[in-house]
Amino acid sequence: MRIHQLSPRLSNQIAAGEVVERPASVIKELLENSIDAGASQIDIEVEQAGIKLMRVRDNASGIFKDDLALALSRHATSKVRDVEDLEGISSLGFRGEALASISSVSRLSLSSSQDESGQGWVVSVEGKEMEAEVRPVAHGKGSSVEVRDLFFNTPARRKFLRTEKTEFNHIEEAVKRLALRHFNVGFQLRHNQKTVLNLKPAASQLEKERRVAMICGSDFIKNVVAVDVKHNDMHLYGWMGEPSYSRSQAVNQYFYVNGRIVRDKVVSHAVRRAYKDVLYQSRHPVYILYLDLDPHAVDVNVHPTKHEVRFRESRQVHDFLYRSLHRVIADIRPGDGAEAMSNPSENVRLEPAGYPNQGQPMQIRPSETPSQEVLGLSSNTSSIRQHDQGFSSSGSPGFTDKFQPASVAEQLSGYKSLLGGETSAAPQLSSVASGDESEVPPLGYAIAQLHGIYILAQNREGLIIVDMHAAHERISYERLKESFHSGGVVSQPLLVPITVHLSKREVECVEHYREVFNSLGLRLEPMGPESIVIRQLPALLRDADTEALVRDTIADLLTHGSTSRTEDSTNHLLATMACFGSVRANRQLSILEMNALLRDMERTERSGQCNHGRPTWVQKSMSELDKMFLRGQ
Repeated sequence: MRIHQLSPRLSNQIAAGEVVERPASVIKELLENSIDAGASQIDIEVEQAGIKLMRVRDNASGIFKDDLALALSRHATSKVRDVEDLEGISSLGFRGEALASISSVSRLSLSSSQDESGQGWVVSVEGKEMEAEVRPVAHGKGSSVEVRDLFFNTPARRKFLRTEKTEFNHIEEAVKRLALRHFNVGFQLRHNQKTVLNLKPAASQLEKERRVAMICGSDFIKNVVAVDVKHNDMHLYGWMGEPSYSRSQAVNQYFYVNGRIVRDKVVSHAVRRAYKDVLYQSRHPVYILYLDLDPHAVDVNVHPTKHEVRFRESRQVHDFLYRSLHRVIADIRPGDGAEAMSNPSENVRLEPAGYPNQGQPMQIRPSETPSQEVLGLSSNTSSIRQHDQGFSSSGSPGFTDKFQPASVAEQLSGYKSLLGGETSAAPQLSSVASGDESEVPPLGYAIAQLHGIYILAQNREGLIIVDMHAAHERISYERLKESFHSGGVVSQPLLVPITVHLSKREVECVEHYREVFNSLGLRLEPMGPESIVIRQLPALLRDADTEALVRDTIADLLTHGSTSRTEDSTNHLLATMACFGSVRANRQLSILEMNALLRDMERTERSGQCNHGRPTWVQKSMSELDKMFLRGQ
């Protein structure tokens, strides 16, 4: 066939195949246009999940009469004029394809007015190659877009639509995604003459939290931590769920880049890494996060639906996201939840559990009641010896015969010797009974041990139940990581170097990231266009599958520009050491030892979960206990 030019109608319908996937796609495009126009209130009305009717009304600035017909033509936009504008897009829409694509597969009318006179203008098209006619209409300030009979002229597309309930769920989700970012805009959604969403504009932080609770549920806002981190031109803020508040499916995950919700592999990989050490098995975190950065540092002109972006410095963005979220998770301590939610714009920054100097021991007379400060000093010279025993005398990390049973015995005996022997817990619990908030630590004071497995403690709110093995496992794990990483990665030369055959691209990656491999303790040398030789590897990973480790590390660098393979493998071995070196079930602890363990939990990063992501403690409030026994009913 001879080469020919497509008709405007056919080209618009092809574009509609990329932009208009379902009714929710139409709603998304129309809402973004209203937000870009400066609307503070948007009303959405749909019938039959948008297949019969979709109407979007806003109170924005409106459209000039002479521009109404032009707005329905392809590549007509008010947001970009030259290449410089395209390189730094700050608006949600910019291509000028939405209205043209929608009008090619529906019966569309656009009404608008720029003042409060009540007089406006309307233009209508019906998926044909026809001259748009502008006529007067009664209309308040703002614009209205009415879309009827979606896909009426492309019946094959209608066959791919789902049930009315499913399609409306997609519409509702599209509205929620925009409402969670544009708090200054009110949204009202009606379906078949019934109001489904009615969100007022939210100005204060409390109003924003109320909107989040209305959209994601009240439990969501009760189990999240505020994030607010700045670095150079990047600003990350929003809410991230506590590790214990995870889901079996990837729901309630919203990430926005410069106000645009995105699905990006760099972002998702950074978030997964931040939660890697605290989530149980294949659970998924919840979060609402916003990343603002220079518009010139991100390319939004990647996908027709604008769901994907491309960062100019993807590795820098990845590291910023990972380190920021990882730090926030590490800083979550018992008792932080209430403060975090009452001051969502502030990050509670607590220093990690320190290691005391090996100086003069603190002397406490048995007759004196141990203060909260003293009880918190459970890291003693015995526990320091525990860290040292996890490493060989030559400085190379590895297992030793002294590590497992001795470290637990020494740590528990150290708790007792530091505090001066057994002391009655009654004076401690008196502060709990009196309700003196300043005297009671978040995890309270121990009162008993249940079946040699759980520690029962009493705090101001009620009962605390602690899994002592899981809690001690996390404490030991964090200390081992601190000891290992503070000494740097120790490499071990291989007596017999290992040759690995790779592709030409992978060998080039090894040469390009040579410094990265060296920092990870891996010494790799190219031996030809398609092979390398491994001469050194981290000493702690000497028994690992070296070839698989190198291949996976190269794959990460090619995909993400960064890797965590060696760190993950090292942490896995340290977690195993911590598990075997932690206090076991049926180990009888004294009240003093249990209190010391509670104080250590309050000072240790990520103490809410063990190394495997299981919870280490739970709180039962007095109201919950009263309900169990029908008190006051």
